[in-house]
Amino acid sequence: MGGGGSTRRVTFEADENENITVVKGVRLSDSLIDRMKEPSSPSGRSPRSSVSNEELKKRIAEELALERARRDSEAQKRRLKQEQMFVRDEFGKLLERERISSNEHLTRAILRERAATEEERQKAQRFDIEVKARQLEEKDRELKKHDAYYKEQLARLEERSAQFYKVTTEQYQKAADEVSARFKRYESHPVCADLQDKILQCYRQHARETLSCSALANQYLRCVNHAKQQSMLGRGG
Repeated sequence: MGGGGSTRRVTFEADENENITVVKGVRLSDSLIDRMKEPSSPSGRSPRSSVSNEELKKRIAEELALERARRDSEAQKRRLKQEQMFVRDEFGKLLERERISSNEHLTRAILRERAATEEERQKAQRFDIEVKARQLEEKDRELKKHDAYYKEQLARLEERSAQFYKVTTEQYQKAADEVSARFKRYESHPVCADLQDKILQCYRQHARETLSCSALANQYLRCVNHAKQQSMLGRGG
């Protein structure tokens, strides 16, 4: 009654004593209930009551419509509240997903940046190692070059020393032979024999390092020259 939106069942019953209609299953307003409680006319049972049945039904219908509108409004409020809660929850979930996605993007970006930084550091480290390796190779080549140069100079010095000793020995032997031929009647003794023995021994011990015997060779030459000078002075006297 009053539209198809309400499912409440309304029952009207007629009270035989009061000659009014009783409505069951409907919550009526206090003013309507007070109107329904108004006493009948003093003349006793009047064929017309203070509130006619038609008016009462009309008022009941109005009350029902108001009640239905109130319930619909409350239901709409509840639905709106539920929808708001749903939208708020979905929006919160969306924000959470966005936050997680943003954090993941940020984390990946940080990891990429760290990886790039580590790669650059390793490249720089490899470059430094390569530079140092090239420098060491260059130094090694220089050292080998210097070593070869020094070995060559040493070999030349040793060769010159050997030649010098050979010439000196030959000159000494020649001078000795001349003196021996000239003074055969006199007994001759080797000049600087001790130094000669030392030089021979030194060259035997240092066959590949003849430069080590240069000091003895110089000393031997001085001894021989001194002997020559003494011999010449003796002949002149």
